[in-house]
Amino acid sequence: MWWTLRRPFRPLTYDATRMVFNKANAALGANWTLHDLRHSAAKRMVRDPDLTLADVQWVLGHAHITTTEIYTAPTPDEVIAHVLAHHERQRTQRVQPPAPPAPGYRPEVLAMLFGAVAADGEH
Repeated sequence: MWWTLRRPFRPLTYDATRMVFNKANAALGANWTLHDLRHSAAKRMVRDPDLTLADVQWVLGHAHITTTEIYTAPTPDEVIAHVLAHHERQRTQRVQPPAPPAPGYRPEVLAMLFGAVAADGEH
């Protein structure tokens, strides 16, 4: 919420805020709207682990949670990062051999407790 600069301080009306945006857009050669800010705020709130989707629904005034769910869709950059992280985990899990038993443990006791372990680390 934006406030007036002069006393008495009060919230800017929608029209006054829109005029501020129009002046900024003209100066920047942009085309931002108040609704663009609403979408940005919704996306950020949905990604905040301390807010539930129901919290965001209430703030946005949505009657149905399904309307708010559109903001949960990941961005292409997020999907790419998740897939790359998945492949990295898969690669490092394959490369790491099982840790050898600590000195002092007899192989036959370990086999009895945990089953026979093949040379590749599989049970």
